[in-house]
Amino acid sequence: MAAVTTVADLRAIARRRIPRAIFDYADCGSYNETTLRANKADLDAIGLRQRVLIDVSERNVKTTLVGEDAVMPLAIAPTGLTGLFHRDGEIQGALAAQEFGIPFCLSTMSICSIEDVRAAVSKPFWFQLYVMRDRGFAASLIERAKAAECSALVLTLDLQIQGQRHRDIKNGLTVPPRMTLANAIDIATKPGWATSVLRGKRRSFGNLQDRVPGAGSLTTLSQWIAGQFDPSLSWKDVEWVKSLWPGKLILKGILDEEDAKLAAACGADAIVVSNHGGRQLDGARSSISALPGVLEAVDGRVEVLFDGGVTSGQDVLKAVALGARGCLVGKAFLWSLAAGGRAGVAQMLDIIRRELDVSMALTGSSDIHKVGPHSLTRTVAPERPL
Repeated sequence: MAAVTTVADLRAIARRRIPRAIFDYADCGSYNETTLRANKADLDAIGLRQRVLIDVSERNVKTTLVGEDAVMPLAIAPTGLTGLFHRDGEIQGALAAQEFGIPFCLSTMSICSIEDVRAAVSKPFWFQLYVMRDRGFAASLIERAKAAECSALVLTLDLQIQGQRHRDIKNGLTVPPRMTLANAIDIATKPGWATSVLRGKRRSFGNLQDRVPGAGSLTTLSQWIAGQFDPSLSWKDVEWVKSLWPGKLILKGILDEEDAKLAAACGADAIVVSNHGGRQLDGARSSISALPGVLEAVDGRVEVLFDGGVTSGQDVLKAVALGARGCLVGKAFLWSLAAGGRAGVAQMLDIIRRELDVSMALTGSSDIHKVGPHSLTRTVAPERPL
C-alpha cells in the first residue's frame, strides 16, 4: 500500500485480493458497457486551463454538501454488497468518511444494517432508499433511517427495472446466486478474503434479512429483491416519500433536462446527475455530458451533485468547474475498501484531495468556490455520433 499513488493502483490491488465475481460486480456496467466507458472517456476529454504567476499560497477545498460541512466536494456513494468487499465494509467506509470529514451514504442493499452502522459512528450518515413494490417495507426503512438520525435520504430513481450486467451473469451473480467451478477455485485462492468476510457481522442483506418473511439466506433474499423492483414507480411516489421524510431529500439518477425540472419542482433539496455508474441503460449519455443541461434546467433551484466515473481529484475539479456542488464516488470506494479496508478508503480520499488541491492551484484558483468554466480549456465532452 505504501507504493500506491493513484486510485488505479488501488483497483489493481483489489483485483488481486478479492474473488473475480465480487470485483466485477463493482467494476462492470450493463450490456456492452458503452455508457460505463463513456463516463470516464468524456471526463478525460475535458481539459484543464493552466495558469501561472497567480498567488495560490493559501488554498481551500472545503465546502458544504446539502448543508453539511465537507473537507472537499466529495461524498461516498451508496453501493450494494459493500460488506463482501471487506469485512464489515459499510462500517469501515462510514468510519473512514467520518474521520476524513465527508458524507457517507449507506445503501438499502448493504450487508451491514442501518443500525449496525449507526452504532459504530458518532456522526449521522445519509441513507439511500429504493421504493419497492412493498410500500410498507419502504416506509419501515424510512422510519429506521429517522431513528438512526440519518442526515439525508437519497432516493434512487433509475432502478425500476434492472439492466442486464453480462459479467455478473457469467460470474454466477444471478437470482438465485450460482456457484460455478471457476468461482469455487477462485475463492479457494483468496483464503484471507474468505476468512475475513466470514468473521463479519453479517453475510447477507442486513437491512432486509430480519424483516423479510422466510428470509434465511442470501439466495432467498435475492429472489425477494428481484421481485421488488417496481416499474410503476412515478413522481407521486416521490411525493409520498416526502410526506414521510422530514429531512433533506436527494434524488439520484437524473440524466435528462425534463426530469431535472420535475425533480426541482417536487421540492427535493438536491439531485444527483447519474446513470447508475453505467449499470442500467447502456447507450445513455455520460453523466458529465448531461451535467451542463441539467444545471441549466434547474437554474439554481436545487443543489446539483455529480456521479459517474470519478476516480481522481482532476475529475472532481472538472465537475465542480462545470457547476456541480460536489461529487459522489462509488467504484473507487469499493476498490479502495477491497484493497485495504478502512485504511484503503482513507488513502483513496487523501489521494483525491491532494490531486484536487494541486490541480486547482495549477489552474490559478485558491478557493474551490471560485473555480468555474474559466478553469477549463474544453467545457463539454465532445458529441458522440449516433
